[in-house]
Amino acid sequence: MTAERGDPTALALRLLARREYGRRELRDKLLRAGYDAGDVALALEALVAAGYQDDARYAEMLTRTRVRQGHGPLRLRQDLQRAGVEATAALEIDWLQQAQAVCQKRFGDTPPTDARDYARRARFLAGRGFTGETIRRVLGAGKERDFSAD
Repeated sequence: MTAERGDPTALALRLLARREYGRRELRDKLLRAGYDAGDVALALEALVAAGYQDDARYAEMLTRTRVRQGHGPLRLRQDLQRAGVEATAALEIDWLQQAQAVCQKRFGDTPPTDARDYARRARFLAGRGFTGETIRRVLGAGKERDFSAD
């Protein structure tokens, strides 16, 4: 769609009908479509005023999605920052329980068998965006583990 087709509000509404967008993400899409920055700003203000676009609602949707996908707080914060949304999602999440569920789904109920297995699991959880403290608690770093007998 190009700017000659008129008001960017119509395109923005079509985009928002499919899924939630953060304000910055929606602005970038409209600018890439060739609309004037001033027109885009006015359209976004109208959409926000009408309640069609809401960064808080977007943050909650993204939070629920990332938790369902098994991601941790660091990954969530990064995704929210990338979208230009303040990390103010008011969902109460037990990140330790989330990390335990993700680890159990991937590796089962068995504890790490050796240092290499422990490191592999820790890398997996870190890649999902969990903090070091959470990873240590999930993998039982506080427990007596002796991998030296291998």
